[in-house]
Amino acid sequence: MNDPVPSEAASVFRRALADLLSSSSWVEEVASVPRELFLGEAICRAGRYGDRWEVLRREEMSAPEWLRLAYSDETWVTQVDGAMAADAEGGLSGAPTSSSTQPGLVVRMLEVSQIRKGDTVLEIGTGTGYSTALMCHRIGDRAVTSIEYDPVVAALARTAITAAGYAPTLAVGDGLSGFEENAEYDRLIATCSVRYIPVQWMWQVRDGGTITAPLRGWLGGTAFAHLTLDDAGNASGRFLGDRLDFMTARPHLPHPLSDSMLPRGEPRVSRIDPNVLHDPAAGFVAQLAAPSAQRLGADDEVILIDVATGSQAGTTRMDGGGWTVRQHGPLRLWDAVEGAIETWRNAGAPDQSAFGLTVTRSGDQRVWLGDPDGPCWYLPA
Repeated sequence: MNDPVPSEAASVFRRALADLLSSSSWVEEVASVPRELFLGEAICRAGRYGDRWEVLRREEMSAPEWLRLAYSDETWVTQVDGAMAADAEGGLSGAPTSSSTQPGLVVRMLEVSQIRKGDTVLEIGTGTGYSTALMCHRIGDRAVTSIEYDPVVAALARTAITAAGYAPTLAVGDGLSGFEENAEYDRLIATCSVRYIPVQWMWQVRDGGTITAPLRGWLGGTAFAHLTLDDAGNASGRFLGDRLDFMTARPHLPHPLSDSMLPRGEPRVSRIDPNVLHDPAAGFVAQLAAPSAQRLGADDEVILIDVATGSQAGTTRMDGGGWTVRQHGPLRLWDAVEGAIETWRNAGAPDQSAFGLTVTRSGDQRVWLGDPDGPCWYLPA
């Protein structure tokens, strides 16, 4: 293994990253927390083919090369399908399950959450522990609680956080249940995507506190929620316009699809071009209309399968132009998607920042367009 990274060299790279993120209010924290500690002994980068990942090992690189990776404004995957990069023999195949997120994205999340001295924070998803350390540097160890689902990831994060000189409350468990011991919190911030806001979070954040979380559904639609709790314990807020790409909390991942027949039913002409679903905002709207559906197929040959009811819908291009759709099952999935897309287009086809979310203390979750009294859809809480 190479000698430990020289602290003087690391500080130069750290300052360069802080300068790159100079517009952020978290520059001092970025300039102080040693990110290289949170990458462990190996990271992954995407290979040439599909889900194949190349493993980069610290011991096989010079100190400057490793520091250059550590202080680039990039996300580095540290675990693939539950296998840590450091334990891999050769490359890895599969979906990433833990990473050191792009620092610029990390500090954007922290900015939006409005964390300030005197606050207490619950972080859902410790990951490598880098964002945890940034918060400790700003508001102190005793104010930060972080929970991680994966025990191996949690143990490595604890080692790195301790090595960096911080001592927050660290827990292992399902972050969707929060961490009641240190409640109530002023801020809750999720560093993983969720399908909906868990009601336990609502109970553990004080009135006037905030919940900041990226949302991601089974059709891949995303939104960035920043909600404020009112005196009755309900939470509401407009989505932000930022494009986020966080790994989904494992209990909120889509279920594996079993073999399914192609959609049956009488064909009819589709009122919308299925290609519109490639637009991020339109894909998000379609997901609101079919919240338990998953998508198969490519391009404009779309197949939607609702895992809750078995309902299906499939589109086919017509020879003379346009598309037909077939549907069967208790839910008319494509009817719902067409209606939502038409509502969105009538509002000017805005991005996600035109939408908002209201969550009641009992758990009802209503996404609205324009204002809370506008057209609405419900998340599958």
